[in-house]
Amino acid sequence: MPTAFDVLAEPTRRRILDLLLERPRLVGELTDQLGLSQPATSKHLRVLREAGLVGVRPDAQRRWYELRPGRLAELDAWLAPYRRLWAGSLDALEHHLDDSHQEAT
Repeated sequence: MPTAFDVLAEPTRRRILDLLLERPRLVGELTDQLGLSQPATSKHLRVLREAGLVGVRPDAQRRWYELRPGRLAELDAWLAPYRRLWAGSLDALEHHLDDSHQEAT
């Protein structure tokens, strides 16, 4: 079974998550936004659903797809220690730029 990171390595799936971040959507709406066929869109949605990143809510004959934030929170928690590394590098860059700016004036 693929990990969430394996699933998110595919750019179309990341684009679907970006669209669902705005609001829940129907598969037809996603198909139009992505420029894919309905079967291709449904395949990506199935993979996202199986990974726990997307949920589906039936509404009569329609299916609304929406983000499942719990699984994304798990990914965020895993990334937290690495984020400290990025923050430290960005802080060092900010200090360097501030020092360079002060020396120039």
